[in-house]
Amino acid sequence: MIKIYPAASAHQFDHGWLKGSHVFSFGDFYDPDNTAFGPMRVCNDDTIAPGKGFGAHPHSDMEIVSIVLSGVLRHEDNLGNVAQTSFGGIQRMSAGTGAIHTEHNPSDSEPVRLLQLWFMPKARGTAPSYATGRFDPAKLEGRLLPVVASEASDEIVDIAQDMTIYLGKAEAGGQLNFRQEPGRRSFVYLVEGQLTLNGDDVLKPGDSARIEDIAQLELKADENILVMVIDLP
Repeated sequence: MIKIYPAASAHQFDHGWLKGSHVFSFGDFYDPDNTAFGPMRVCNDDTIAPGKGFGAHPHSDMEIVSIVLSGVLRHEDNLGNVAQTSFGGIQRMSAGTGAIHTEHNPSDSEPVRLLQLWFMPKARGTAPSYATGRFDPAKLEGRLLPVVASEASDEIVDIAQDMTIYLGKAEAGGQLNFRQEPGRRSFVYLVEGQLTLNGDDVLKPGDSARIEDIAQLELKADENILVMVIDLP
């Protein structure tokens, strides 16, 4: 089953310093039929204005991933971590028993765009932690590159959930293929371009798809694309 969520179905907002969209229920946007997909709870496409950001706030028992698409994001938390992330960088915070953090755009001229993703952890009440990683953006071309997974490597940030986040690019006319194991879910979010999913469904920027009981995904690039695919339990 493939269920398409067009960009227009997401909660669009513009607070001046922050604008973007919430694909799932988030903050003051609540839809009882759109609160989760497996362990996935949040997919926000945020743009933060220069010099602005989220002030100190707490989280617990949540895996929070930030994927920077353009600009620079500065993170600071009560665990003593300070980091700046740009495109090619990933940050993951396991909130566990509790963590307080800020996310800020340190530039005085350039906005920062990021995907903010939240997932329920496999176990609650663990010690909070934070990790960053970098991948080579050139490796996105013509493939789905794993950037977050349950086990870390040189270019993969670990996460406390049985899942993998992939990013990929394809030029117009190209195709990205994804093979899913039985009994698992797939989530697709199109960042840029236009693609046709499994020969039928057309996705444009901001569109997403939630997929169950389909083993093979074919993402044909109608235009040059940047896409995220998440393998979920």
